[in-house]
Amino acid sequence: MPDGWEWDETLFAGSAPYYERGRLPYAAGLADALAAALGLDGTGRLLDVGCGPGVVTLPLAPLFAEAVGVDPDEGMLAEARRRSERAGVANVRWVRARAEELPAGLGVFRVAVFAQSFHWMDQERVAGTIHRMLVPGGAFVHVSDVKEPPSTGPLAHPPPPVERIRELVRHQLGPLRRAGQGVLVNGTPGGEAAVLTRAGFLGPERLRVPACRVLERSVDDVVAWVYSRSDSAPHLFGRRLAEFDSRLRRLLGEASDGGRFSEPVPDTEVFVWRTPGEGDRRRG
Repeated sequence: MPDGWEWDETLFAGSAPYYERGRLPYAAGLADALAAALGLDGTGRLLDVGCGPGVVTLPLAPLFAEAVGVDPDEGMLAEARRRSERAGVANVRWVRARAEELPAGLGVFRVAVFAQSFHWMDQERVAGTIHRMLVPGGAFVHVSDVKEPPSTGPLAHPPPPVERIRELVRHQLGPLRRAGQGVLVNGTPGGEAAVLTRAGFLGPERLRVPACRVLERSVDDVVAWVYSRSDSAPHLFGRRLAEFDSRLRRLLGEASDGGRFSEPVPDTEVFVWRTPGEGDRRRG
């Protein structure tokens, strides 16, 4: 959990409707890469902690007998339910809870996945709890974007003006990154490797799943990305939301090529940590 910051339920308030449209997808091969690395065969159970609208839960669910998505934001879970019904994924259920409230009677699991969510949590506490919730040889899977820019050829349109957008957000909300009702003085923490080692996990094994894809994005897509973020969630702007939205759209209109942007999808980075007992074939 970030230093000097306390979680509150407004962290992603109002962001859920923008998430699917605004966020860049993970690499399309993520599910296949995890299936190969973990020997997934349709058995066992998946736990997705901080699942948001289910962007990772739903593609992985068919690899398990059951999937459980956990998130504290009811708006995110409502989107997850809508998406699972639309996709016809029937072996998943959604639970409103903070990671710190686990195990919450959810039982044991073969795999627990954290897709860019672990940094919001009490990492020591959550890592210890997840270690106890996994079967012997189970896996703690940390999923994120590769941070270095993807290598691409010439783009058909300019990329979104990310730094100018961030400047506009700071102008409206102040120089410190907002997060719920607080601010992140020192950003979000890293160091999960030391935390997971102390919790008793072995590893990690690193996977890099190539994306090899450039998306054409509209002004509305980029606006959705801004509002999908914790540091520019709609509620943070209060009565100035309409003013910010107007300025944001004007900025994007000036920076775009007829309202279009090109945005390379970053590769997906996965770190797999395991509990002892790799030879134990029991499944959750």
